[in-house]
Amino acid sequence: MGQVGLAGAFAGLTLFDNSTPPAFDPSTSSLLSRTPQGALTYLGNTNSGGSISSACAINEVYYIAGSFSSIGNISASYVVSYSPSSGTFSALGSDGPNGPVSAVYCDSSNNKLWVGGHFSSPGASVAIWNTNSRSWSVPPFKGFTGADAQVTTITSNASDTSLFFSGSFLTSFSGGMDPTNNTNNPNVPYSPGASPFSSSLVPSPLQATEIVGAPSSTNPEFSDIQTILCPTGPDGPGNTWLAADGNPALITVRAFASISAYGIRLGNTFQSGYGTTAFSATSIPDNTVQTLSYVDPSTGQNITCTNNCPLSTDSSILYQDFLFTTPVALTGVQITLSAWKGTAPGLHIMQLLSSGAFASAVSTQNTQSCFAPNPSNITMTGSWTSKNANTDIPATLQTVLVSTVPIGTPASQAPTFTWMPYVSASGQYDVNLIIPGCANFQDCALRTSVQVTIFPGDGSQPYVSTVSQQLQNDATVLVYSGPIVPSSSSFVTTVTMSLADQPTGGGQNGEYELVAGNVELVLTSANVTSSSSTSPNNGSTGTGTQHGFGFFEWSLNSKATIDATGVMPNTSETSLDMVSIDLYDALGAATAGSTVISTVVQHPSGAVFLGGSFRFTTGSVSGASNIVAYKNGSLFALSNNGLNGAVTSFALYGNELYIGGSFSDTQSASMQGKMMGVAMYNVETNTWNTLGAGVNGFVASIALANTQIQVAGNFTETRAASGLSASVGGVATWDIERGSWVNSGGFVIGDLTFVGNGASNSQGESQFLAGNIQSMAEYGATGLVMLSNGGNNGPTVTPLGIQLGTTANVSVPATAARKRSSHHRRGPAAWISHLKISTLFARQSTSLSMLPPLPPAPAPAVLAGVFWSNSSSSHEVAIIGGNFSFPTSSSAMSQAIAIYDPVTSSVTALAGAQVYGVVRALYVDTESHLYVGGEFNLSDANGNGFAIYDLIARQWFTAVAQPLQATSGSSVAVRSITTSTYKPNIVVVAGSFAQAGTVTCQGICLFDTTLNQWSALGSGMQGDIFSVSYAGNNQELLIAAGAITLSGGTSSNVARYSFANATWTAIGNPTAIPGPVTAVEVNNGNSSSIFAAGRTADGSSPFMVFWDGVSWSNVGSGLQGNSNISQLLMVPLQNTHNSNSVIESDRMLMISGTLSESSSGSASSVLFDGQTFIPYIVSMSAQGTMGYVSSLFYSITDFSFSQQHFLATGVVILISIATAAGVVFLIALIGILWTLLSRRDDKLARYENDDEDDDSVQHRPSSLLEHINAATRTTILGTQSPFNNFSVEKEEAAREGGATEPDPLGPDASNYLRAETPSDAVVGTMAAEEEASRPAHARYSFDGTGEGELPLTTGMEIEVLDDRDNAWWYARNPQTGREGVVPASYLY
Repeated sequence: MGQVGLAGAFAGLTLFDNSTPPAFDPSTSSLLSRTPQGALTYLGNTNSGGSISSACAINEVYYIAGSFSSIGNISASYVVSYSPSSGTFSALGSDGPNGPVSAVYCDSSNNKLWVGGHFSSPGASVAIWNTNSRSWSVPPFKGFTGADAQVTTITSNASDTSLFFSGSFLTSFSGGMDPTNNTNNPNVPYSPGASPFSSSLVPSPLQATEIVGAPSSTNPEFSDIQTILCPTGPDGPGNTWLAADGNPALITVRAFASISAYGIRLGNTFQSGYGTTAFSATSIPDNTVQTLSYVDPSTGQNITCTNNCPLSTDSSILYQDFLFTTPVALTGVQITLSAWKGTAPGLHIMQLLSSGAFASAVSTQNTQSCFAPNPSNITMTGSWTSKNANTDIPATLQTVLVSTVPIGTPASQAPTFTWMPYVSASGQYDVNLIIPGCANFQDCALRTSVQVTIFPGDGSQPYVSTVSQQLQNDATVLVYSGPIVPSSSSFVTTVTMSLADQPTGGGQNGEYELVAGNVELVLTSANVTSSSSTSPNNGSTGTGTQHGFGFFEWSLNSKATIDATGVMPNTSETSLDMVSIDLYDALGAATAGSTVISTVVQHPSGAVFLGGSFRFTTGSVSGASNIVAYKNGSLFALSNNGLNGAVTSFALYGNELYIGGSFSDTQSASMQGKMMGVAMYNVETNTWNTLGAGVNGFVASIALANTQIQVAGNFTETRAASGLSASVGGVATWDIERGSWVNSGGFVIGDLTFVGNGASNSQGESQFLAGNIQSMAEYGATGLVMLSNGGNNGPTVTPLGIQLGTTANVSVPATAARKRSSHHRRGPAAWISHLKISTLFARQSTSLSMLPPLPPAPAPAVLAGVFWSNSSSSHEVAIIGGNFSFPTSSSAMSQAIAIYDPVTSSVTALAGAQVYGVVRALYVDTESHLYVGGEFNLSDANGNGFAIYDLIARQWFTAVAQPLQATSGSSVAVRSITTSTYKPNIVVVAGSFAQAGTVTCQGICLFDTTLNQWSALGSGMQGDIFSVSYAGNNQELLIAAGAITLSGGTSSNVARYSFANATWTAIGNPTAIPGPVTAVEVNNGNSSSIFAAGRTADGSSPFMVFWDGVSWSNVGSGLQGNSNISQLLMVPLQNTHNSNSVIESDRMLMISGTLSESSSGSASSVLFDGQTFIPYIVSMSAQGTMGYVSSLFYSITDFSFSQQHFLATGVVILISIATAAGVVFLIALIGILWTLLSRRDDKLARYENDDEDDDSVQHRPSSLLEHINAATRTTILGTQSPFNNFSVEKEEAAREGGATEPDPLGPDASNYLRAETPSDAVVGTMAAEEEASRPAHARYSFDGTGEGELPLTTGMEIEVLDDRDNAWWYARNPQTGREGVVPASYLY
């Protein structure tokens, strides 16, 4: 057949095989493999709610990481391996990461897998898997720290000698100057609603307090007030408290002990329909409404409020700090949420801020504060006991520790007590010693004086003072005022109390008493001025600790061991570690919250590019956003200050940096919004470039493979610079060399999260994709694929190399417009029922039938194709027509017809006038004249549904053929353009029209290519023609099909025209054809072997009939009501099938369109061997619904089965059909597996006849089971093929019990379908031995009105009794006890 093309209205297609198609669950993350040519294969999916974020390969093993607990039916947390050779997943030990993994790096040379993410074990955010020892280990630098520390990317430098880690984490390096630590606690998530001062205040631990929120929400996920004290996750269930609907709320905190508080921290909830807008704070026990001061996040101004203080509803404001006028001693606080938006108020964060820092003498009271890495602590020498005393605050009790010492004891031998308060940040502090009054303890005589020693850090000398404890009342004694500078994560400020060198007082009973209460640090300023400090900025300069953010470099050859969670020695610092320090400085220490470095790449020049979600506020790069470079020792802002949205991924190709994310333009909007989700930055010229106009959604991941950029994310279209859009469904391909979007090969619908490269081979580099997928097709193509011989595994499919788009935004002339009937999808009916024609259709009237609506052709759709040898390029090209558009330049588009070169994968437009409308028929003659038919007009030439184009001269023949004319009230539609070898100089044009020029020829007309004249075919024929074929040894007979009326008013929807005597005659009994015919095929010119298909006269049902030279017989009465057949075509086979009286063994009838049947499911093309329908191709639209195959076309115009021309180039369809009955069994089983794609929307169509028993109707699924049993009989018993000499009457007799012997391999229709329970069936596929039932649920509803079927409703629980058939399972409704068969794919 030469070259073969398959055209239609589809975005993707899949060749049918014997594997069960996956049922995608978009709540899971599915993993797909992609060949270098783009074909997709499903590998497995995660648990519900799981996600896949990254992957890489080591020695043919692929490692997949994300957030999941299972994948591919194995239990595995966060990271697994996948072997393509065995197709299996494997868990990586049991002691791997204990949290989500976001990044992986495969170090093949050392057989190590590096993983990064948000976890604490084995390492802090980083771990290593050794593929040789199969064990996990901590990285040599331990990991990273910081609030919600996370590693998002691990990649290598340009020379592959070191690794770059990026994300949201902090690093610290020791410097050579006096330390001045940052004044903003790096452990506290950043919020514009806080200041460096307020964020340095350690929250008071409230875990042991009494806290009540009332009235509370009835939703248990939002009713626990404790969750907002220190939420462990983002705003949402388990981390947010909501009040009862429609009510203000009162939150009361009671500590029953004295607390020194400086303010409150509140974070609003942003749950849909909830949020607090105003509040007030009342201190306990004095019941005073406190005056609060806060920073307005929108202006940065300090504002005060008392009642109805505003709380921001901006979701970018994580929290706000509200400070009291001065620190307040209290025992509790009440927060009144007085106003709200939506349904009710609520909070995500609520904390009571201390005056700075604190430590209690009682160790049990030193609980860990929120955001603190550790609690305050104490140490002591000597013997200390607890003593309780009242305080000046009513109803509170203070516990202290006391120790007695004999008078005369040297201070060096006396007991000591040391407080080690956790200090969150450097600053100026007042350190107070809280001394309980001796009057309350009644121990004034025992009291004496003590020595207090303060170690403030910053290399300063300790500060020593003497304090008297002989105080009648409670007192707060200042023991130090100055800077407190924790110089490292391990350093703590200490306050030590001991007996004074010269104790005061006389003691009692020869003893002194030392009293240890609380220590309080009151922050007075967040700025630190050290005597040796040179800069009070964020701490990245100076001789002390240098802080970095979001980036870390580690040499793969390093043998060192350091602790990156603490302060690293400067000896471990690399030149590129200054990247993180400069990032920290440029961000103004605003390094928490949503700020993140998501992706890093190094150019061979040494420049490092960093992308993510950030905005710089200081330094030379102030104002730059989301992408920055580091070169020549400093940060460098890209042109136009970067991008206006977050960056997620990079791919570097030479000097071209390809970028994916959620942006649309540069920061200064210099690209007119044409960088939607993707962009390219030229490293050499510092300029931006677009990828067409981008995609219409978020890009999560990009990868470079085979000079193409693969793009994955949550989008549905690519956009060309010209404005053309093409459906892609979550994955798209940008061809770097062409500079355009091209076909990605496969097609998916879903939200893709990852695309990455796998192994390489001679054909290129394979890839893996992952995401929340709804549906998938193995091959992606907008309306056209090329087929070639692929051996016994079926054909090789080559998709259209470019992306066709929807019709361009141009005005269509009114004469080209046509109202089209909408296409309604119907539910399945029965499939192959061997019924007599008389039982199916009532006698038809002799009036002219209406032709069915034209098949739906939503753009982009290819509806016709023809091959032509282009002498200028020496290539055989495909000329395609339909309803589509494509770019011809960056600013121009063409539509409806194109020349596609499969060799170069390029498409060109016809020169001259533009076609406006839809092209449905194409033909090229020996003079390279292209005949075009359809529903269209030409922009500046004469054409009404028919036109001729000179392919050599590249121009339209505008005056050659007179235009076609339609009947009044309708428009011209040409559906067929053919030629006959009997009339070599004529072209037969058929469709819907009334005349050609002045020649009356309704529906079909001859065009003489020599005389350029129209002429009629005989006389007496009226109607509309849909399809034309030829019969006879020299094609002397024309077979026309449609809605036809011959002379005398006889309706004959398939008619024969004899060129020899110029007469029309009906073929057979016209009433045997139940309606207009949409497709006709003559079997190799044999006028006694004709197939015709269409829809019944009332449009309710499809049909297919066969003419054997004597009568028409039905061969497709089981076609479901939503089936539409567009083409019937005899195709050759590589192997043979069992011959029968309908179709010879070396060929099959290929049926194309949109097809549905109950036991084999939905398909776009099926093969018919005269007995059995075998699904062949399933196509999918861009929306995930069934696609439509319009035609298969081939290049050898004089193809003949007798001449075996299909061997000329080895191009055949299709499926290898062996003569062995065991293979026939497999084919039938394959048909059952296809049920997974079946759609059941309405009730089954069925035909009834009072004269015949209902058992004559083929039931689902018994017919397929009978075929399987018959094939099994042949294999086991050695009998002849069950398909030879098939007889409806014999089958009916067998059903009625006329068979003399019982079928030893049943069940037949009676014992399978009518058995009350599985045990009632004697033998067969249902059970040779009984199996226990198992529970299942219905994924979809199923009407179950067929005999032996069990109805289902969505979510219904049932018991599966027999699941050994891949398509139909036997089940029981436990509520009713009813049993029956159900589609397996409808259960989960």
